[in-house]
Amino acid sequence: MIPKFLRIAARCFPKALAEFAGAMQRCAKGLWIMAETILIVTEDAALLDDLLRLCAAAGAEAEVAHGAPPDHGAWHGWSGAAAWERAPLVLVGDDCAGIATGLGGGGSGPPAAVRRTGVLLVGRDLDDSGVWERGVRIGAEGVVMLPDAETWLTGRIADAAEGVGPPALTVGVVGGRGGAGASTLACALAVTAARSGTRTMLIDADPLGGGLDVLLGGERTEGLRWPAFAESRGRVGGVALEESLPRLHDLSVLSWDRGDSVTISGDAMRAVLTAARRRGGVVVVDLPRRMDEAVAEALAQIDVALLLVPAELRAVAAAHRIAARTRMVLRDLRAVVRPPHGPYGARGYRSGLDEQETARLLGLPLAGELPWEPGLLEGVEHGRPPGSHEHGALARFSRAFWSRTRAAPAGEEVPGGRTPGAAVPPARSGPPGAPDRAPAAGRAAGEGGLPARGTDSRDGDLRDRGAEDGGWSV
Repeated sequence: MIPKFLRIAARCFPKALAEFAGAMQRCAKGLWIMAETILIVTEDAALLDDLLRLCAAAGAEAEVAHGAPPDHGAWHGWSGAAAWERAPLVLVGDDCAGIATGLGGGGSGPPAAVRRTGVLLVGRDLDDSGVWERGVRIGAEGVVMLPDAETWLTGRIADAAEGVGPPALTVGVVGGRGGAGASTLACALAVTAARSGTRTMLIDADPLGGGLDVLLGGERTEGLRWPAFAESRGRVGGVALEESLPRLHDLSVLSWDRGDSVTISGDAMRAVLTAARRRGGVVVVDLPRRMDEAVAEALAQIDVALLLVPAELRAVAAAHRIAARTRMVLRDLRAVVRPPHGPYGARGYRSGLDEQETARLLGLPLAGELPWEPGLLEGVEHGRPPGSHEHGALARFSRAFWSRTRAAPAGEEVPGGRTPGAAVPPARSGPPGAPDRAPAAGRAAGEGGLPARGTDSRDGDLRDRGAEDGGWSV
């Protein structure tokens, strides 16, 4: 039964009560995330003090088991047995990993039934070569030496407390020239990913772009913008970051405010993007065309980037310079080609410069073709973000791109599910049922090569359609 004062408050102050309820839910969520504690196994008082200090710095609680069981037979009566199985991370002091204990006894380590991942052996003596053998004996995934590895271990503890899984697939978008539509494509990719139920974060790395929150119709939505993180360094909590940002169209958005601040440090970009990636799902980064320390840090964490280029000679010349600088940091850069002359120009390609030829001139694999979308400007002005029209060119391209990029090809996976050197077929944004373009032979995407021009099977409907409804790009 709801108390009378709450019923009165609900009638008189509905907005305040809703905000309070949301805050309580976020608080409860944060408490649940941190409910699982780190297990520390050691009898070394000095080492225990150091590990407790690192747990406190990481915002994690710790449970301490003073010493290991004397043998395997005493395992289930050991005070740390239950925590050993449920803790997200176990830190074993080197003093408890010897052959005289149940963790390392008889050279067999913990009983086979309780062998687990997420165990680290922590020591202090860098000259002790036997520490590696003891680590193998207890089934540790690594050996950590203090104080040298304190910073790394603090981050590892924080990751375990946050419940960090596989890192997010991180995609960057950059325009080959001004007005190519990179910000529009970045928004469409993020909106499409969020619509599929994927945890999605959109990061605006271009301080001079006007703000992606404006493009999404959320410039007045409460939440932190880049100036609040401009001086960040070290570790930013992934949960705290996500909870602090504006929530628009089922995705989290980190954009710029309307103030004068237009710079962020490389440390801030690294800290924020690392935190965003730790939450998993998808991260889309709208990149500026210039190169600075912050952009270089962003490129270092991006899995694949799309270079959006109109099929115009001057645009290709400008994009070539951007591609050369970008590939100094990022290996997997792909071209997305638009018909020339903008949304109000002719839809057809001029002789000798189609999407295949544009990609070949850039020396990049072709990710796909993206026609200008009629009615986009009017849609944005009425609160419909890019990519919201499921049958529009942006949404079709985005769906095709995600289905190919997020699929796990055979071979070795890297963060984000990407396989080095794996060929990714170009994404198509033509109308449903339109014939695919003929594939062309060539080197795989990611190897810096470009398929040779193949048979021209382009669908003329997309190219010859009039532009009476108008289009728009940012």
